[in-house]
Amino acid sequence: MSKRKRAIYRKRRLVFFGGLLVFVIVCVLCVYSLIRGAVAAHDWIGVGDRMAVSRTAVPDPPKKSKVKDCTAKNLQMTLTPAADVVPLGGSLEFTATMTYVGTDPAGCFVDGADDARVLVIKSGADTVWRSDACEATYRPLLMMEGVTDEQQIVWDTVRSGDECKASGELPHVDRGTYTAQLVIDGDTHVESKPVTITVG
Repeated sequence: MSKRKRAIYRKRRLVFFGGLLVFVIVCVLCVYSLIRGAVAAHDWIGVGDRMAVSRTAVPDPPKKSKVKDCTAKNLQMTLTPAADVVPLGGSLEFTATMTYVGTDPAGCFVDGADDARVLVIKSGADTVWRSDACEATYRPLLMMEGVTDEQQIVWDTVRSGDECKASGELPHVDRGTYTAQLVIDGDTHVESKPVTITVG
């Protein structure tokens, strides 16, 4: 075989095998694409089932309690001062008591925090101090038959304002006679009997 023919033969072999290699690569890519497409289709088909499983796995939101808020008909409040007289510039501790007096077995709810069950100090018609001048931690109570709640509240014989301030930053009240009473914020019908105290 002449040189020229051998060169042509080698060239044809290179072209043939090159074309074959390209064909094999194209086939491999096509098979790979088909496999990926099948996997994606399978995953997409299963999305509905997985979403259904996820939805059923999520617990239902808790139902809102049907227990009603306490009212004057089922809640009794009493206020007891530690003393009837407190020295000028001194402090006086009160015991705030709430007792369930209703008949519903489900009871009732009330917030027993100092900014919801409020101690109010007055001088005549003038409101001198309120325990809700500063925000307190929410304290929900389920009041039922036989349930009584007692909490201590301290009045430092100061006059509160519209802003929350520490007792040390508030002015002391003058000598005189004051009345103290418990009330439920937002319900003027729920209140204790007023008690009289003297600062002097």
